[in-house]
Amino acid sequence: MAEFPEPAPRRVFLETYGCQMNVADAELVGGVLRRHGYLRTEDPAQADVLLLNTCAIRERAEERVLGRLSELLRFKIERPAVQLGVLGCMASHLRERLLDRAPYLDVIVGPDGYRDLPALLDDAVDPRIDVRLDRGETYADLAPDHAAGPRAWLSVMRGCDKFCTFCVVPLTRGRERSLPPDAVVAQVEAAVAGGKREIVFLGQTVNAYRSNDVDFGGLLRLAAQVDGLERIRFTSPHPAEVSDSLIAAMVDERKVMPYIHMPLQSASDRILHEMARDYTVADYRALLARLREAIPDLAVSTDLIVGFPGEDESDYAATADFLAEARYDFAYLFKYSARPGTRAFKMTETVTEEEKGRRLKELIERQEQVSLEKNQDQVGREVEVMVEGPARRPTGHLVGKSRNFKTTVFPDDGALPGDLVRVRVESASGHTLLAR
Repeated sequence: MAEFPEPAPRRVFLETYGCQMNVADAELVGGVLRRHGYLRTEDPAQADVLLLNTCAIRERAEERVLGRLSELLRFKIERPAVQLGVLGCMASHLRERLLDRAPYLDVIVGPDGYRDLPALLDDAVDPRIDVRLDRGETYADLAPDHAAGPRAWLSVMRGCDKFCTFCVVPLTRGRERSLPPDAVVAQVEAAVAGGKREIVFLGQTVNAYRSNDVDFGGLLRLAAQVDGLERIRFTSPHPAEVSDSLIAAMVDERKVMPYIHMPLQSASDRILHEMARDYTVADYRALLARLREAIPDLAVSTDLIVGFPGEDESDYAATADFLAEARYDFAYLFKYSARPGTRAFKMTETVTEEEKGRRLKELIERQEQVSLEKNQDQVGREVEVMVEGPARRPTGHLVGKSRNFKTTVFPDDGALPGDLVRVRVESASGHTLLAR
């Protein structure tokens, strides 16, 4: 009987856009496909399957993805058997409307459909769409394929119950559900066994984590007991969910790093109310003071949006003034982008794009100066850095993060990724500490 060769493994090209949750989802998808015999390739010309893992937070991100799809279409034209797909939040947000813009798509899969992706790719039906939201899906039993480097991203909860009026996340990722703590600890142990020294817990409102009697502070304490793990970080918390338990865990557990991202969004109580943010400026100010008092050397970052519907000059001025008062280590600053399906989408926009741009530019300039001053305060200090690898510049240097999440560059002395080294800061820019 004639023997026929085994078919060659199918190759998949996977490109990711957006936040750390999307990065973690890409690692999850990579693990699912690998276990079904797929091989990863970084060259789309060599791939049998081309997948874009997407973000829907801002319109610009969606337009970038649509532009990239049109670029990748040439590979499908050259080789009609190639499959082209969109995964993630954009798939969930736009659903079948994606086919109006990109009718050549073979697969459209939302954040709760990754488990079934191999079956969808094998299905003869065209196109294959799975954008359902599944309140029971946590992927707790599926191990991700972590990227190279000493840091691992772990999603400990999925979805969001906050329903901020500007945000599509509850629409694209569904309601909150937390992984069981034993599943989280098992994933931490597996990451450490695979060479990771730092883990980052992820969730849309990560500090809302709760599984039975374990809250987020308790989860941090459980993870800190894992041998071989050196550092724990988390993102993104919500100010209204910062509990006594979380603060105590940050104080007590040295493995929990002294850095917190605290999205403010606006320093106008009127705009915060319109955004449905569940706190006032006074609440936020008091929480910030409490955190800084409890945790020495705490670094704090934030998110701010300018040009939300109804934001007038006094609302903007309050935000600019608070930015100067809070003295964040760094900040993510954005122009408001209306997203279909959100409550804010129905609000009348009152700020022109030109004015949004002016306000954003002014905030960036203010924050750049504060970031420079905060980093210059580190000059002369000795800090602990976890090495990530070679710095892009200058040559002959390594780069890593200090405990309070400062990017630090220092001469290459042979340290390897994951090593903890002590360096002395000699100078600083607004974005980087230069050390020896």
